[in-house]
Amino acid sequence: MAIGTGMSSVASNTIPKPKLSLAQIINMSFGFLGIQMGFALQTSNSSGVLRNYGADVEHLSWFWLAAPVLGLIVQPIVGHYSDKTWIKGLGRRSPFFLTGAILSSLALMLMPNANVLGNIAPLLFVAAGFLMIMDACFNLAMEPFRALVADNLPDSQRTTGFAIQTCLIGIGAVIGSLLPKILSAVFNVSKDAPAGIVADNIKYSFYIGGIFFLLSVIWTVIKTKEYPPEEYAKYHGTEPEQAHSGGIIKDFLNMPKTMKQLGLVQFFSWFALFGMWVFTTDTISSHIFKLDGSDSSSPMYREAQEWTGVIFAVYNGVAAVYALLLPSLAKKIGRKKTHALSLVMGGIGLISIYFAPNKEFLLFSMVLVGIAWASILSMPYVILSSAIPPGKMGVYMGLFNFFITIPQILNGVVSGPIVKTFYNNQPVYALVASGIFLILAAFCVRFVKDKADLRN
Repeated sequence: MAIGTGMSSVASNTIPKPKLSLAQIINMSFGFLGIQMGFALQTSNSSGVLRNYGADVEHLSWFWLAAPVLGLIVQPIVGHYSDKTWIKGLGRRSPFFLTGAILSSLALMLMPNANVLGNIAPLLFVAAGFLMIMDACFNLAMEPFRALVADNLPDSQRTTGFAIQTCLIGIGAVIGSLLPKILSAVFNVSKDAPAGIVADNIKYSFYIGGIFFLLSVIWTVIKTKEYPPEEYAKYHGTEPEQAHSGGIIKDFLNMPKTMKQLGLVQFFSWFALFGMWVFTTDTISSHIFKLDGSDSSSPMYREAQEWTGVIFAVYNGVAAVYALLLPSLAKKIGRKKTHALSLVMGGIGLISIYFAPNKEFLLFSMVLVGIAWASILSMPYVILSSAIPPGKMGVYMGLFNFFITIPQILNGVVSGPIVKTFYNNQPVYALVASGIFLILAAFCVRFVKDKADLRN
C-alpha cells in the first residue's frame, strides 16, 4: 500500500463519493444497535450489580473508572491501526469491530456470573474485573463504526448517516434498558436474589444482549462494503498511511483546530453523562423512594434498579426519534445551534430530577435528557468529520475519544468523595451538577468553528 503524500496535489484529482441508499446507511450502522444494547445493559445495571456484590455508593464511581480508562487507551490505538489495515474479504474497520463483538458477547455473559469465581478473589473485585474486560471489548467494537460512516459517506450525507446511527443506538439502548423489566413483568422471570447473587432477570438479559450484540455486528460485516485502498484514494485523494512508531502522538499534536474546540464541549457533556449513569439508581432509591442508602439488597432497591432501566429506555427512545429530526433541524438553524439547544434541554432535564415528586416524573426528565443524548452522539461527529484530513479518519475519531474518557475519569475519581463529603451521601446532587455541566457544554458550542457554517 502506498503512503499518502502530497495530499493537496492528489486531492485535486479526487471524484465525489457516491451517495448510499437508506438501506445501505442502515446496514452500515446496524451493528451499533447491538453494541448499544450491551452498553445499555451495562449502564443501567452495573451500579446495582456492584452494590449487590458489596460496593458502597461513594465507591461506585471508582469501579466505573474502568470504562473511560480503557477507552482512553484502546480507541486511539484501534483507530490508528484500522486506518492502516486492509484484509481482503473483511475490509478496514470490520476486523476490529467483529473481534470486539465476539469478545464483548463473552464478557456480557461473564459479568452476572462473577459469584462463581468468588472463592478465587473477593466477589466485588471479580465483578469489577469482568466490568473492565467488558469495557475493553466494547471499545474495540465501538470505535471503528464512527470512522466507517465517515469513510463511506460523502459530506452531504454525513449528518444523515450519524443521525441514523444515533437512531439505531437509541433503539438498541431501549431494548437493553427494558429487557430486565420485560423478563420479570411479562415472562415472570425472578427479579429477587440474595446478596452476592445477580437476579435471573438481569442475568438472562445479559445473555440475550450478548447474543444480539454478536449477530448485529455480523450483519453489518456481511452487508457493508468498504472501499479498498485504490478506491479509497480515488475518493479521498490519499490512501491511509502505513502504521509507524509515534504516529498517534504526532497526530494528537497536530489535531485540527475544530477538534480542540469541540473537545471542551465534549468534556462538559461526558462529565455530566458519567455522573448520571453512576448515580441514577441510588438517586431513585434515596431521593424518590426514601430508602436507607445502606440497604442495597432490599426489594425497594431492586425496584429502583429496575426503574433506572425504564427511564434510561425513555431517554434512549426519545434519542432514537429526535435523531431523525436532527438533519432537518441542523439544515434550518445550523449544526452548532442545534447542538447547543439540545444540550440545554438535557441540562434542564437532569436538574429537574431534584424536584421530582415521584418516580413517574422522571419520565419527563429523561425525555429532555434524550434530546441531549441524541445530539451528543451525532452533531460533534458530523462537525468533526468535516475537519479531519483524508486518511486520518480512524485515528482522529479515536483521539477524539480523549475528550470523552478524560472527563469521565476525572468524574470517577472525584465524584465519590464529593457525594460522601459535600452531598452527605445524597447522590441526587451529583445529577443536578451533571445538569449544570450540560448547560456549560452548550455555552462552549459558540466557540466551535464549523466548516459548514463558514461555507454558508
